[in-house]
Amino acid sequence: MAIIVDKEQKRRDIALSAKEIVLEKGIQNLTISAIAKEAGIGKGTFYEYFKSKEELLFELVEILMLAHNKRIEAQLEEAENTAEKIKIFSNFFYDEKSGELRQLYKMFTGISLLSPQEEMKAFQTECFDYYYNWFEKIIEEGIAGKELNPAARQMTGAMFATAKGMFIIAQTTNRNSDLKSEIHSYVDTLMRLLSCAGERI
Repeated sequence: MAIIVDKEQKRRDIALSAKEIVLEKGIQNLTISAIAKEAGIGKGTFYEYFKSKEELLFELVEILMLAHNKRIEAQLEEAENTAEKIKIFSNFFYDEKSGELRQLYKMFTGISLLSPQEEMKAFQTECFDYYYNWFEKIIEEGIAGKELNPAARQMTGAMFATAKGMFIIAQTTNRNSDLKSEIHSYVDTLMRLLSCAGERI
């Protein structure tokens, strides 16, 4: 009797079995042969599931993103106000539990910047839209709940981009900043300025 293989699960299994070597060596320094060996499969089998090592990286990022999202959703349900929700949403950039995903995402972003491909742009766009819409919902809930001035709506894009900008500066310069404290201070200050008490805005 023929064994029926769940191709999606097999694809995930291959990606996860190669995760440690990808994190250790970096995707650009790895060969398909090394990845296949780490996953315990033949090189030909690798190509049955992935077109390239970059596609395996997409799969790893997606797997870890799903786990990250579930964790954030649970934390957001417990949050008491908009400022707390934004801090939770932004903890990807400093939280220890997000470390592996951050490292993989940095690899993916580096490849996207150096060798942009339509597939990569499509994946980045999908990720951006998903998280931006999620963030926008947090702001809209704050406005609906009378926590935030409606002017906050015009600041959504800038607020969404700021934490990523702080992260990039922290990663690419010699500034030894406490990223968590910087982001939290920024959020607290901005929430005071955008609160309903500040109707003058």
